[in-house]
Amino acid sequence: MFSRRSLSDDVAAVRDAYAPDALVVDVDADFETLPPETAEELGLLADGLDPAAYPAEWLPEDAPAILRRYAGTDFTVGTPGDGTVVWTSQTEPPTVLVKQRAEGTPDAFLQFLLAEAFVEIGVGVPEQFLPFFGESYAELAAATPTDPADTYQLAAALFDAWVGLHTREVFASWEPDGETDPAAALADVSGTEPAEELPTHPAVFDAWADAGDRLAGRLDDLAGEIARGETTFPAATEYACAAVKHGLELPAPFGALDTAAYRDHGADFAVEWARKTYDQLEE
Repeated sequence: MFSRRSLSDDVAAVRDAYAPDALVVDVDADFETLPPETAEELGLLADGLDPAAYPAEWLPEDAPAILRRYAGTDFTVGTPGDGTVVWTSQTEPPTVLVKQRAEGTPDAFLQFLLAEAFVEIGVGVPEQFLPFFGESYAELAAATPTDPADTYQLAAALFDAWVGLHTREVFASWEPDGETDPAAALADVSGTEPAEELPTHPAVFDAWADAGDRLAGRLDDLAGEIARGETTFPAATEYACAAVKHGLELPAPFGALDTAAYRDHGADFAVEWARKTYDQLEE
């Protein structure tokens, strides 16, 4: 099921700088969530397993079953919407998992996805939105007139933006001849003491910038798409929040998510933003 993955020199350099102990494995299947008995096979490669569990009170009664399973005591890796590359800190050391669908992913984009996982591990963000929201997840569900699946999609998107506010400074610091020092960027977003020196990664920077360019086209008309019923608000939020990770200019009402206030106040800010935005949409 799992096999160690070899990395290109560029991506291996990112791992060495930001998550030097991380395991990287190929998975011989696609998945949203690995069955516990399969996930536990990671114990054959990792030094140890430390399954996470969260209070049931964090979830509303109608929360999706997969979220209840993630919150429970079963060793759960991956949740819907995670994409091609998934990582978990429930192993020692952390493990980055590359799904089978990566075989059809353009190489440069896959290198970016792997680098993104290493940076997220390095800056210390949670691996999934539930520990980010905590008890505020039930508040988010109560504050938004959506069904459980839409609340899940909205929460995942809002978490993605918050993560992006922590990672994009790191990626931007890899620009050749850029003005930002990579060590200072990592220290700023992780709250740690600056390393003496960290390298730039120009090829991965280019892949990150290209991924952002591919998102830019639809941003200006997101509000129009919502108004015309061409996209749902959670889907539009997902698109906008992905753009936060690349520092793109966001239209209203999403611009408020690209702020230091959101980075600093996290889940409480996200819940209040969602409440106010849905109130405005219903006016």
